[in-house]
Amino acid sequence: MVQYFIDGGTFMWPILGLLIFGLGFALERLYTLFRASVNTKKFLHKVRTALHEGGYKSAVEVCKKTRGPVAEIFHAGLSRMHRGISAVEKGIENAGSIEMAFLEKNMVWLSTVISVAPMLGFTGTVAGMIRAFDDIKAANDISPAVVAGGISVALLTTLFGLVVAIIVQMLQNFLISRVDKLIIDMEENSVLLIDELVELESKGKLEKDKK
Repeated sequence: MVQYFIDGGTFMWPILGLLIFGLGFALERLYTLFRASVNTKKFLHKVRTALHEGGYKSAVEVCKKTRGPVAEIFHAGLSRMHRGISAVEKGIENAGSIEMAFLEKNMVWLSTVISVAPMLGFTGTVAGMIRAFDDIKAANDISPAVVAGGISVALLTTLFGLVVAIIVQMLQNFLISRVDKLIIDMEENSVLLIDELVELESKGKLEKDKK
């Protein structure tokens, strides 16, 4: 494999750089998304318990002690509970947009690697083919030995570029699935929180918290 890389010529190095670049961003996103993942059912139960036992201020404290996008949007909403349910909904909506942008951060760089790596590979192949034909012209011979060596080396950059794109594409697809799951969790749990607040308010259990 190392020999193939060396035989591929100078274009192999920028493609390798793209691989390292893509893996770096992918690992950063993996770390961030796994840290953002929490047991949402357990968290929602804690928030509900806090709402019933200590009011919305107690629920805000639970949110402060919990990491992740769901906790962030709950905190943004519950912090506005003194202004009413409509303010809570607006706070959750605004925080949700910010959290979605945070979750999708740097994904564009993975897409860039997926697009550029094969193009660099093809460029290296074209350059290699040009060199191969120059060799043919210099040797004044079109024997298989002269042609095959140059073409083989030229095709290595395309191969490496495609392999890099495939690796990063698989990582990106996995990351997108994680982001989608977190977004769905945010949306579902936001609805459940609003329903809970509406129910408590209808029973008059939030009156004292608004004063």
